[in-house]
Parts: sequence; structure tokens; C-alpha cells
Amino acid sequence: MRDGYIERVPREEDSIRTLTQVVYILQACSLLVGVTAIVAVIINYVKLDDARGTRWESHFRWQIRTFWWALAGYVISAPLFFLFGLGAVLMFGVWVWSIYRVVKGYLAFNDGKSL
Repeated sequence: MRDGYIERVPREEDSIRTLTQVVYILQACSLLVGVTAIVAVIINYVKLDDARGTRWESHFRWQIRTFWWALAGYVISAPLFFLFGLGAVLMFGVWVWSIYRVVKGYLAFNDGKSL
């Protein structure tokens, strides 16, 4: 206790919580600038062991699945875009789905809930 204030010692789980939030922000930015999604998923994989056993582990898995499923959706949509024009509709669908995943995940994160 110093000057009437209790000093809070940061715990490892606090740093994982912060990283979880950073990854959600990077994923949100990736909706406009795709490269930030790569940075986000790298953070997820590097720190996944640290997140194990915490409530944030489910968020890490959610974020990783969001990245890979979105990437798969874009990879499948790209050739269809040039061949049939249908790819544009599919890409838009993947983009909207990604927004849903980021928003749903962040709202659960903000409420301190697991996914």
C-alpha cells in the first residue's frame, strides 16, 4: 500500500486478456486492411499455451477459427469472382460473417464470458 492506494500486481492472465483484446482489434482492422489478420493469428498461436486454462483460451480458439474459415472462404471465392461473378457475392458474405464473428467475440470478451 502506498499513499493510501493498494498497488495491483499484474498477473499473467491480465496480459492474456490484453492480448485477446488486441487480437480482436487487429481482426476488426483486417476487415479494411487484411494483413492485420495475419498478425493477429500469429499472436494467437504464439501465446496459445499461455492462454490455456484461462477463460481467454476459448477466445483464442474463436479468433483462430475465424481467421482460418475466413481465409478458406476468400480462397474459394476468389476464382469464382473471376469466372462467374458469383465470387463477389460470396466474398461479401465472408466479410459479413467475419464482422459477426469479431463483434460476437468482442462482446463476450467485454462481458468477461467464454465462448
